[in-house]
Amino acid sequence: MNEFLLVIHRDLKSKDASPSPEQMQAAIKPFQDWIGGIAAQNKLVGAPKRWDGDGRTIKQNTVINGPYAEIKESIGGLFIIRAEDYDEAVEIAKGCPILQWGATVEVRMAVPAV
Repeated sequence: MNEFLLVIHRDLKSKDASPSPEQMQAAIKPFQDWIGGIAAQNKLVGAPKRWDGDGRTIKQNTVINGPYAEIKESIGGLFIIRAEDYDEAVEIAKGCPILQWGATVEVRMAVPAV
């Protein structure tokens, strides 16, 4: 089994960037069920965490408030799963119910230490 990072990106700039409170409420239970299903298969390595929208970006000796001003997405959450390969990890990621609200899920495989 390999470990994969799933990063949920939120759209920050489009007119549909923020779901309504009703949409957020409707998304909570399906998201919890999706995570519960991953955990039930013993494929959840680290529980999902939410992250603020501020952050800091360091480039050489400069610190910039916020992620990247030129992009329109921010990290909404991230967690680690176990999967045999990218195909399985992508299939798991495709089940994320937050996708229906305009989010994207990035999948990255951990590189073994040398």
